[in-house]
Amino acid sequence: MKNEVKSVNFAWCRSCCLRWGLPIVVSLLWLAVAQTPSAMQRLVSAGRLDSMRWPDFRDYRPAVEEFYERGGYAPAWVQQNKPSAAALSILELFKNAWKKGLDPEDYDASRWEARLRELRSSADAVATFDVAFTVCTMRYVSALRIGRIDPQHFKFGLDTQNKKYDLPEFLRDRLVPVSDVSTVLDGVEPPFQGYRRTEQALERYVELAGKDNGEKLPVPSKAIDPGQRFEGTPRLTALLRLLGDLPDDVSAPADPQLYDGALVEAVKRFQRRHGLDGDGRLGSATIHQLNVPLSDRVRQLQLALERWRWLPTEFTGPPIIVNIPDFRLRAVDKENKIAFEMPVVVGKAMATETPVFSRDMTFVVFRPYWNVPPGIMRRTVLPRLKRDRNYLVNQNFEVTTNDGKIVTAGEVSDEVLAQLQSGKLLVRQKPGPNNALGLIKFMFPNEYHVYLHSTPATELFSRSRRDFSSGCIRVAKPAELAVWVLRNNPGWTLDRVQQAMQNGTDNVTVSLAEPIPVFIVYGTALAHENGEVHFYDDIYGFDAKLAAALANGYPYIKAR
Repeated sequence: MKNEVKSVNFAWCRSCCLRWGLPIVVSLLWLAVAQTPSAMQRLVSAGRLDSMRWPDFRDYRPAVEEFYERGGYAPAWVQQNKPSAAALSILELFKNAWKKGLDPEDYDASRWEARLRELRSSADAVATFDVAFTVCTMRYVSALRIGRIDPQHFKFGLDTQNKKYDLPEFLRDRLVPVSDVSTVLDGVEPPFQGYRRTEQALERYVELAGKDNGEKLPVPSKAIDPGQRFEGTPRLTALLRLLGDLPDDVSAPADPQLYDGALVEAVKRFQRRHGLDGDGRLGSATIHQLNVPLSDRVRQLQLALERWRWLPTEFTGPPIIVNIPDFRLRAVDKENKIAFEMPVVVGKAMATETPVFSRDMTFVVFRPYWNVPPGIMRRTVLPRLKRDRNYLVNQNFEVTTNDGKIVTAGEVSDEVLAQLQSGKLLVRQKPGPNNALGLIKFMFPNEYHVYLHSTPATELFSRSRRDFSSGCIRVAKPAELAVWVLRNNPGWTLDRVQQAMQNGTDNVTVSLAEPIPVFIVYGTALAHENGEVHFYDDIYGFDAKLAAALANGYPYIKAR
């Protein structure tokens, strides 16, 4: 179509020249001018603008081309050599991008003033301004909508594709015509209260980081108990007062080095906010957390906002969310509030890490079998079987075929052992209170073979750090979770659930009346409803990997 339009225009130009007796040379000059790309077209076609902080925009070039083709390659953000009202509104958002956990310089925040001054100088200056503005706006909108980096780059099972905007259409129809874009862009961001609280926490911690002098507390040779002297008490008092763990109206101890009284209670609050046992003792782990620079806390909040943007904005029903670094499960109600929560045990760091992904829970199994995973089979079961052919009997295991037929529950022969080693036979643990899965498992079928389940090893829930599993997630209150999961299945009271777990028939499957979304996520900073901000260790190193990827700037690893 574009070529057809050009040919008509060229023919019209040539016919006019000939009609008025102009030389054929002039006619050819008309044709050459008509075929010459505009400055705007040249910039867009190049996919690179060297005056930008991140000049390479080839990943956005198709969208930028479509945006300008819709407007006939006329400037979209400049009117009579002045920025439009929409452009001025967006420029303010670029300057304040830090409030969203973004870097203002990624959107050329410090470069626009010079570009504005140059607008009257030439058509090239107008073209440069307009194209740079379009690219930065597309990047900004996309960053707010789905994040800057595709979570699948980290092999996370989260898909942002169905959240993506048609950027040319979005900019052309919803941003270019308006004078104040803030309301439009507010609707781009995740609709969750937790996300908004994280934004507020980020602003607060940016302010706190600016006020703090960064002084480090001395690390004692052994833990300091309440009532003892600690040379770092003045710094500890000032820091906890700054963070809000020590109220402003509480007086410091008369002895400047005495660790006691209200200061101990403030340390307990700090410990609970940082995934530690709230015992009030100043041990090495507590001192380490107190010495983390507040700029690092700012970074944790920025990364948390990025991860919030990876989540879908619409759910088939109220979800279950497991956050790996703080070892907790939360069930959300229809009003998007926490219905209940509980401790969980997750996969071991650096060994059997629980994957980040989402799926729908569709059924539960009471008194389940535990099918021994291949990794545990190789590492544990087979070596012990070789030493003791009655190992399966002692562990309440049995050998089965791939379709579940029992081969033996007794002594293992050489032939059976060989088939186990070759993978032709499987091992499973019989249902019962000592089963590795406990008495119930909650199934959301996935390629990782990860699910929620109860456990006989309940003592692990009392620990502050709980990465002990082989990848699946152990829940502290399985019966209560089952009642919530089965709330749309008539008759499943707490008594009935407990009866099915303790004395029911083995390996009974109950399909859910409605599927429940399950999200296994990873966030080391959480802003709670009561105003507290909690921070957790980067146990799997995912924060470090995300920060390193973001430091590379645009274009990010995968085109958005």
